[in-house]
Amino acid sequence: MTRGLVIGKFYPPHRGHKFLIDSASKYVDELFAIVCQKPDERPDGQTRASWLEEIHPPVKVLLVEDEDFDPGNSRLWAQLTHQWLGFIPDIVFTSEDYGDLFARYLGSRHILIDRGRCTVPISGTKIRSNPLVNWEYLEPCVRSYYVKRICIVGAESTGKTTLAQALAEHYQTNWVSEYGREVSERMLARDGAYRWQTSDFEQIAVTQCRLENEAAREANRLLICDTDALATTVWHQRYLGYASPAVDRIAEVHRRPDLYLLSDFHAPFVQDGTRDGEQIRGWMHETFIKELTRQKRPFNVLSGTYETRYRQAVAAVDRLLELS
Repeated sequence: MTRGLVIGKFYPPHRGHKFLIDSASKYVDELFAIVCQKPDERPDGQTRASWLEEIHPPVKVLLVEDEDFDPGNSRLWAQLTHQWLGFIPDIVFTSEDYGDLFARYLGSRHILIDRGRCTVPISGTKIRSNPLVNWEYLEPCVRSYYVKRICIVGAESTGKTTLAQALAEHYQTNWVSEYGREVSERMLARDGAYRWQTSDFEQIAVTQCRLENEAAREANRLLICDTDALATTVWHQRYLGYASPAVDRIAEVHRRPDLYLLSDFHAPFVQDGTRDGEQIRGWMHETFIKELTRQKRPFNVLSGTYETRYRQAVAAVDRLLELS
């Protein structure tokens, strides 16, 4: 059985790495990938290794600590690689000049692939400097990490869903609908009234996070979210009168949006058969401000007519993109 090796930081994995690994796989029966990590790197090594495992299921991925080893010491790297693998690979595949010497010390054959980055002209440095500009070189799982997430929150009947759809169309991307609304509609159809329990909000928060993460993989640089788990914590307070530590924990550990758009409550209240909070929209709005401020989450308040809110939202998102 022929065994091969690719080694690097994969910081992050991109389609240049994919071309290298796909090419290497054609030469060997079994391919290993060593991911080198340092503690301060983001995305961290474990995340990068998991991405490689998803992108290349047949490849055996090893995660190792790069303890400031001299990158030019090919003899040392060969010794370490032998220790990490527990064997000497038949072939080492790289796109770097160091590959010949490294493979020689390791006792392996070296195959150089796309040294000039002509086939896939990208590098990890370019990705990290501006992932949105280099979006085409990222796989869906990596895009999910770098996508800018915009979350729209606010009290009932403040135009959140309409705005989410309009922003998604404007930026030619996708949006995530409010799962809690589905739960509300089912509860009303079944019971004729709301009978909320903490477990309902836990399910809503977990499902909303899952739907958001799934949509992030397919987004076009931006993902528009019509609510999130933080909003679920506010709705728990609204219906049950107190905060839920369990729901709060779900919101705390989930990936935070890059920007919240808080739609204020000075808008006509439209009854759609599920809404029952017209009299407390002011309380809801102030609670969102309090929670967003307390948790130091970035937000813009949208006010005025719907057209004005839309223009304010686009301006805020454009500023975020300019800073990216």
